[in-house]
Amino acid sequence: METVDEATVDAPIEVMFRLVREVELWPGWLTHYRYVRFRTRAADGGGEVEMSANRPFGILNWPTWWLSEMSVDDRAHVVRFRHIGGVTRGMDVEWRLESIDGATRVRLLHVWDGPPWPVIGVFAAIEVIGPVFIHGIASRTLAGLAREAEARGRGGASASAGGRSRLQGVTS
Repeated sequence: METVDEATVDAPIEVMFRLVREVELWPGWLTHYRYVRFRTRAADGGGEVEMSANRPFGILNWPTWWLSEMSVDDRAHVVRFRHIGGVTRGMDVEWRLESIDGATRVRLLHVWDGPPWPVIGVFAAIEVIGPVFIHGIASRTLAGLAREAEARGRGGASASAGGRSRLQGVTS
């Protein structure tokens, strides 16, 4: 299963990349994030990170949790996560940023073979977990970080005004 969320963000790549890599600050910018905690830190800015977010369903929130190994490549403007705990164990996630005429193109890719559940694992990943939970959380995360980056790119301190990012998402 692959889930791709993409956006062109009206902010410099340095601003957007800083927000993507500062995961421990996400709950302050993203209302659906419950917490982000580093268990260990790596020299590249990554490490073992525990994350929890809500997947909203109308007025109800479904809490999710996962543990990842995070790595940061400053030169390539890439942040990677390998899920090592939770239902999505074994999933690879990549945030890849590219500068385009003063804006930033963001591609958020999730690749996963599904949970190791006999008979229904692949079906659950493709039909429910990918499009409903992974895309549901990832699209909100990308949109929220894009708003924050655009506000900062305009010299603002917060994302209250909203931005002009263009978002797309696909699950296959």
